[in-house]
Amino acid sequence: MLSYQHAYHAGNIADVHKHAALCCVLDYMVQKDKPLTYVETHAGRGLYDLTAPEAEKTGEAAKGIAKLESVFPGTHPYRQMLEKARSRHGRTAYPGSPLIARTMLRPKDTLHLAELHPQEHRALEELLQGTGAHVYREDGFHLARRLTPPDPRRGLMLIDPSYEVKQDYLALPPFLADMHRKWNVGVLMLWYPILTSGSHQPMIKALEGMDFPGALHHQVSFPPARPGHGMVGSGLFFVNAPFGTAAELDAIAARLAERPGLA
Repeated sequence: MLSYQHAYHAGNIADVHKHAALCCVLDYMVQKDKPLTYVETHAGRGLYDLTAPEAEKTGEAAKGIAKLESVFPGTHPYRQMLEKARSRHGRTAYPGSPLIARTMLRPKDTLHLAELHPQEHRALEELLQGTGAHVYREDGFHLARRLTPPDPRRGLMLIDPSYEVKQDYLALPPFLADMHRKWNVGVLMLWYPILTSGSHQPMIKALEGMDFPGALHHQVSFPPARPGHGMVGSGLFFVNAPFGTAAELDAIAARLAERPGLA
């Protein structure tokens, strides 16, 4: 299935949680001079306009980044990344994770980005043309298996499926185990939605039952974006979480709990 398009949800509270965490991890990792590899399994188009009809239709960005940006100080890596992206793409731009990675990483770092949806892939390819990023129209799980272990071996993989295919919940625990087996030094970062249906719960139970080094599990909860909306939180699961990640995630959660102007 290829119907999911993130433009309807860009900049929502889950995006703020995920992207703020990603910025903190990348900011820490680039402090070392050694090059690194960034792999993303479900990249999307990489850049969104928060005044576009899709964003205005759901109103999720209005309840997300529009309300929450002010809780991050100007020195926070997430806030600094937002300003860099807007200076290049306009004040209503919201960067997705591929653009976040390209903005924060260095010329010597390697980026591999998978996006299967033809329209989203084309937009991502145009956005990152000439930046040195490798963009693939390929199933992200297949790409990840094909590339691991990458060169350079130091690096991070962001696994962020739409969960449009419900089988993803069952497939992700063995997938993470396979990635860790093949790339034991890689940081694995999995995002998932917290749903009123509880669809995510068996996956989390399975992940927590595995013996992953540096495993770190973090969740935030929030009101549904609109009546009847099933997502009421955002979760992250790390393997080989870098030093200080837990403290950064706790600080992000404390900031999101302020929720100025939100119920």
